[in-house]
Amino acid sequence: MTTNLQESESLLASTKRLLNRFDLRARKGLAQHFLINREVLHNTVAAAELSKNDLVMEIGPGLGVLTRELAKASGWVVAVELDGTLASLLKNNIAPFQNITVINQDALAESPGDLLDQIKDQLPAGLSGGYKVVANLPYYITSAIFRHFLAAAARPKLMVIMVQKEIAQAVIAKPGDMSMLSLSVQFYGQPKIISYVPAECFYPAPKVDSAILRIDIYPRPAVEIKDEEAFFRLVKAGFKATRKQLINSLSRGLELPREEIQSLLDNAGIDPKRRAETLTLEEWARLYQTLIEMK
Repeated sequence: MTTNLQESESLLASTKRLLNRFDLRARKGLAQHFLINREVLHNTVAAAELSKNDLVMEIGPGLGVLTRELAKASGWVVAVELDGTLASLLKNNIAPFQNITVINQDALAESPGDLLDQIKDQLPAGLSGGYKVVANLPYYITSAIFRHFLAAAARPKLMVIMVQKEIAQAVIAKPGDMSMLSLSVQFYGQPKIISYVPAECFYPAPKVDSAILRIDIYPRPAVEIKDEEAFFRLVKAGFKATRKQLINSLSRGLELPREEIQSLLDNAGIDPKRRAETLTLEEWARLYQTLIEMK
């Protein structure tokens, strides 16, 4: 990655000035790390392919560095910030912009639809349907954010999020290295890594590198499932015993005799000696359908 040192230092300096001015410190409990690299900022916004017809929801805007760039490129930005002090500072920072709404709330405490309902009267006419999520996420809520938005009734059209490098690699995994996380994301959309982001692009620098991850959300899930909760209970059962044969992990996870699991796998055409990590989404769907039919 090439960096413009002068610009990075300028962004670092402005971040420090704001923190000092308002007597703030990055809160370790909220895993706060502020982006100080303009190239990464540009790459994040570019990955979202924004236009003035787009509504963007940003989770954890912090000091508003990304927020301002999103506002320049989109029609409206809804910035959801949990930290009350940062939310107040953010309102100050984005005052020149007329197309940003700050919500001081836990993004996980309300459904995406309810969050959008709070600001629907502020939105201008002409915005295209749906919304996009763009965020530099605290690492500890990454999986929860995936579940919250991808399984919501009001799913986004697109997600561009900064996550821990290893998490991004896990999300894009192929059969052979699949996990609950990769299956849960790929069920709803197509993920890809845009670029990797070194730790020094943040202040304070985290202990690990990051990645910009883009998820193009499907209009409908990748496989047709009538009961998504039941489907993921089956998948979770399959991963109950990591790196174990399916017949063992499913027996343990579903609390069913091995004989029943053997019959289930035989009817689904899946080798009972395979591991959960090797199954495709289509095979999980077939296994789920077989289970339903055998009940």
